[in-house]
Amino acid sequence: MGSSRAKKPPPLNNNNKNKSLKPNSNNSIKKKKKTKTKTKTKTKTKSNKPKSTTTTNNNKQQQVTLTVPVQKQEPFTFFLDQFQSANKITLSSLELDSIKEKAVVEPCDQDFGLDNYLKKSFGDKWKCQLCDGKRDEVSASSPAVLIVSASALRALELLKAVRSLSTAQCPAVKLFSKHMKIGEQVALLKNRVNIACGTPSRINKLIDIEALGLSRLQVLVLDLHADVKGYSLFTLPQVRDEFWDLYKNCFHQRLTQGDLRICLYGPIPNSNAFKGKKKNVKSQ
Repeated sequence: MGSSRAKKPPPLNNNNKNKSLKPNSNNSIKKKKKTKTKTKTKTKTKSNKPKSTTTTNNNKQQQVTLTVPVQKQEPFTFFLDQFQSANKITLSSLELDSIKEKAVVEPCDQDFGLDNYLKKSFGDKWKCQLCDGKRDEVSASSPAVLIVSASALRALELLKAVRSLSTAQCPAVKLFSKHMKIGEQVALLKNRVNIACGTPSRINKLIDIEALGLSRLQVLVLDLHADVKGYSLFTLPQVRDEFWDLYKNCFHQRLTQGDLRICLYGPIPNSNAFKGKKKNVKSQ
């Protein structure tokens, strides 16, 4: 009976259990590490692809922007565009024909100097027209050159630019309201005046009271200089409206008749930049 019983297998040793488990655990860890490394390499390759595409796109964009030409307007078309947009009108072909292209002369470069430009525009008669101090009925209260600026401070700078043409007998006259009473300006305009410079509001007021005449006026200088905030004669809202009212009432008819020439002093902005400035002014 004792010999017929089956013998129980010997119990497994704990060391054998651990030995049997260790290789499996190491394999699983190695597999995990491999999967991690694979995912890392995949993410790296994915992250590298868009970077290369963005750099190529940026390069393409830079090449496009560099090749875009800057559009520059001619003085005549620039002035007419400003006149039509400010007054919300469209000139007919007959009206455009009446305004000759010679009425708006080439812009004056600031490096060349405003005084030299005025000498050139008057030709051989510049001394007689700009420097002579003899008074007569025609020359009294009526300048040969009228300079219009956006502010009194800018008007002073422009008067310094024509100082060489101003004489003791016939100095240039200041036509702005800052630190000057209108009675003082009326007294100065009773003498011979060759050059006058001021702002649209004061010029308009002196014309209304018949202290400033226009019978001798030949050149109207419009200052395109922009101040620190980017405003100029054509973009500063209140000054712009005052100027175009003055132009329509006093200068436009003389321009169409060929009795007046307009000089744009300063660089003419391109059309896109100028339209952008207008939008900023409206939004403010």
